[in-house]
Amino acid sequence: MAEWSSNLLYIAFIMYLVATLFLGGSIRQKNTTETNQRKWGLIGIVITIIGFAAQLGFFFLRWAVAGHAPVSNLFEYTTFFGMTLVGAFIIIYFIYRKTILGVVALPIALLIIAYASMFPKDINPLIPALQSDWLKIHVTTVAAGEAILAISFVAGLIYLLKSVDHVKGSRQSFWLETVMYGIIVVLGFIVASTGFTLSNYEATFNYVNQQGQEAVSEYTLPAIVGPNEGVLVTKGVMQPLAEMPGLINAKKLNTVIWSFIIGTVLYAILRLVFRKRIAAKLQPAVKNVNLDLMDEIGYRSVLIGFPVFTLGGLIFAMIWAQIAWTRFWGWDPKEVWALITFLFYAAFLHLRLSKGWHGEKSAWLAVIGFVIIMFNLVAVNLIIAGLHSYA
Repeated sequence: MAEWSSNLLYIAFIMYLVATLFLGGSIRQKNTTETNQRKWGLIGIVITIIGFAAQLGFFFLRWAVAGHAPVSNLFEYTTFFGMTLVGAFIIIYFIYRKTILGVVALPIALLIIAYASMFPKDINPLIPALQSDWLKIHVTTVAAGEAILAISFVAGLIYLLKSVDHVKGSRQSFWLETVMYGIIVVLGFIVASTGFTLSNYEATFNYVNQQGQEAVSEYTLPAIVGPNEGVLVTKGVMQPLAEMPGLINAKKLNTVIWSFIIGTVLYAILRLVFRKRIAAKLQPAVKNVNLDLMDEIGYRSVLIGFPVFTLGGLIFAMIWAQIAWTRFWGWDPKEVWALITFLFYAAFLHLRLSKGWHGEKSAWLAVIGFVIIMFNLVAVNLIIAGLHSYA
């Protein structure tokens, strides 16, 4: 049954990829009639729904095998996040009938699922701290809230791709290109992890962990940074260039560094091929987009996603923290970042409703909000050790 579960995830991934191609075909302007564009869009959304159904099957089959909600580690949580992002897009599509949202949302979901696949996929018994019904209540609500908020990023990014002028080399153009670079860095993580995994690279360190205890860390990427007081056991592999303190998860920081290295190389290659900024290259695809509609979709996504995230990320989290750790609030990195996310989107709504930050300003806020969410998912999970470091 576990193998069937994995196969369903692969099927979902392929379906999302194929659906992206059809949805992309629906927004082509040259040599494509309006009728054909509608047909391509319809085929694309049908394939998306098939992929979503397959991933739902993966989720519930894995739940049946594990005996608990499959959201207990980074692989499970991140795949669930990608699935809820696709689900949010499907709902938004049937409200607004805009295939352009899928052309952006599905590739982001694909990157998220591919990112998840780089983490251990084994099904393990829950550690005592996670043996609670609050696991499925808290974590799934957080993921759903973040997925809905991600749709605001999709709409905001489309808005900016059309509205930002790349000819003048403005500050807005620079920061939009920085967002494109960040997306490619995630792709760099996938390429680096896949490449060294296929080469069977391994390096073992003995080190002293945050609690002052001796521990073992196995690297699957060459060690640019090593663990606290680390001693390399494996012969004939790269020695680390720097040693990290116990507070930092050196192995995962090393992965992030490799992601930036490979991502930067990929970005440089794309710039050489396109001979222009990536955002500028994508701009013709969104030239017929209704900016007011994208602004509305982005705003409504925050209106829905913000209370859902608040419920899961703060209220449910504090109830579970009181049960598990006998305190409602601590200053664990994940708790702090959940608060930062809450405060940011509260400020988003305040600036939108009270200060009239519509259009481009609102789109930039949506993009920044998603960067905060991804920083929590990637950097906080991978680098900073804390009570939530279960991956």
